[in-house]
Amino acid sequence: MADNILATQEFQQVHGIINLHRSCALQTVNNENLLSAWKVGGYVSARLKNSAWGSKTVMQLSEYLRAQDPTLKGFSRRNIYNMVSLYETYSSVQFIYYQEKLKLSKFVQAETAQIEVQIVQTVSAQFPRFLEITTLSNHFQILNACKTIEERIFYILYSYKENLNARELQRCLKNHTFTSLMGDKHNLSKGLKEMYPQVTPMLKDTVFVDFLGLPQKHSEKRLHNGILANMKDFILEIGKDFLHYATELPLQVGNSTFKVDLVFFHRGLQCLVAIELKKGKFKPEYMGQLEFYLEALDRDVRRSNENPSIGILLCQEADHSIVEYAMSRSLSPTMIAEYKRQLIPKEVLQHSLDEFAAFLTHKK
Repeated sequence: MADNILATQEFQQVHGIINLHRSCALQTVNNENLLSAWKVGGYVSARLKNSAWGSKTVMQLSEYLRAQDPTLKGFSRRNIYNMVSLYETYSSVQFIYYQEKLKLSKFVQAETAQIEVQIVQTVSAQFPRFLEITTLSNHFQILNACKTIEERIFYILYSYKENLNARELQRCLKNHTFTSLMGDKHNLSKGLKEMYPQVTPMLKDTVFVDFLGLPQKHSEKRLHNGILANMKDFILEIGKDFLHYATELPLQVGNSTFKVDLVFFHRGLQCLVAIELKKGKFKPEYMGQLEFYLEALDRDVRRSNENPSIGILLCQEADHSIVEYAMSRSLSPTMIAEYKRQLIPKEVLQHSLDEFAAFLTHKK
């Protein structure tokens, strides 16, 4: 028996070695793809700017590369222009300013211990190693969907933090995660801000549930059942740090039993998160029910090594003035969030990334 346990432990170490070097190999491939795109983008950019090349020349280049090596992928006319955009955007004075302001090189050094931070000389500019924290395909999506440097830096950081693949990033871009996370938060209680000062870039104030196919008129039960049937998509929407803990968790208080709609555990905050679902507009009286549930969770469910529980009231609509009044004196760690049935196009706000970048740089 002891021999089997020892053998299993040793096998796990071998598996760990394989996974480590597999991860390093993938990172190396990604880094080389990025550097290749950067150099090609810089080369083509220089020729377009001095009018040596036109758009037809870029198409001819794409066709030439395809003819020379049919196995070569990713060098269509569109992608070559994406490479030009990559080079011109991240060699710009504006990006260099934000790189210094947000200490992005320090962020890369802190978060990617396997990579030695250094500057790579390219055609005419230095390649920012910060770009290596996400994939080339993610960069192309971000460049095409975002208009400002602030947004682009945010989504690069967010892609790394949440380990987003191309499909997941596309959804975040469509539902304007940047706006939802970085906007002014009047929906957080005084107690939540005091207990969790780092919470702002971690919890959304707008959640899109388009994947549920809800009609305009729907019941709380249909909303609840839809979330349960699409839990993977719901967690992707609210954040990958949420782990589903329980559904309709019973809380016994005195001779009565109460049920919390949804309970999650948040890995970053190390606490239970109770989510109450409310169809229709937010009403101040809902807060009393949510605060009661938090008290019961902390007394009877929370473990000694966990932080105080957080409550989220997820409603269909909320008057911001009423929310601000309701939350201004609340000492319980609660917040109000709205759910939207469909992805709603809206102008993306331009906010500073100081808080978000600082949070990611120093998170443990």
